[in-house]
Amino acid sequence: MPEPAAAAVRPSGRNTAVGPSARTDVPGKDEPSACEEEHVSPNPVTLSTAELVQRARGLAESGERRLLGITGAPGTGKSTLARAVVDALGPELSALVPMDGFHLANATLIAWGRRNRKGAWDTFDADGFVHLLRRLRDQAEEYVHAPDFDRDMEESIGSARPVHRDVPLVVTEGNYLLYGEGAWSQVSELLDEAWYLELDATTRHERLVRRHEQHGKTHAEAEAWTSGSDEANAALVAATCDRADLRVMVTP
Repeated sequence: MPEPAAAAVRPSGRNTAVGPSARTDVPGKDEPSACEEEHVSPNPVTLSTAELVQRARGLAESGERRLLGITGAPGTGKSTLARAVVDALGPELSALVPMDGFHLANATLIAWGRRNRKGAWDTFDADGFVHLLRRLRDQAEEYVHAPDFDRDMEESIGSARPVHRDVPLVVTEGNYLLYGEGAWSQVSELLDEAWYLELDATTRHERLVRRHEQHGKTHAEAEAWTSGSDEANAALVAATCDRADLRVMVTP
């Protein structure tokens, strides 16, 4: 399988398991990330979904349990690509475990005064997510039951995604897989490969507004949430792009 262009791939890969202590660039770094200006990096590769499926297949057929992380700003198509990869590989080779299953409950966010920022880095159970990834790596249990997230209810659903120990590839996706604050800093060392998805700001904005409207917000509410909370999160996520193994713009 041909390798993507070297400009977008970290040559050492993620099996070197660089520890969190070495990653002091995010957050609080002095120099801007290559992706921060417009939330798009200067040298992403362009690959089709089929090409990315083949790359994931290589991980799945490596002979060991592998964890693939797909990240990027809100609206870049992380969930769509993750589902496409898992659907293409099938249940014998892959399972999907979304980071969004670790959203804190709305009642908790209201009690903590964070409901109006739901989706921000500190509105998730990051420690729980890290613990789940460690269980998935260890393969000590016949099944690991991962949570899911219901966008209509805007609530997590516990034990909704059973993952058998024999499934070789676990795909996870979410905004903060490469973030460096708190327990999030432990996530990247648990991934065998991390893909950072890129998309122009206009298309991202349109996608997010449409998504919020589909899940019950008025157009004005959708625009306000997209321009406010979503955009703040996008800027935070963009600062992590240099830590990905692959920065990619996805074509159909």
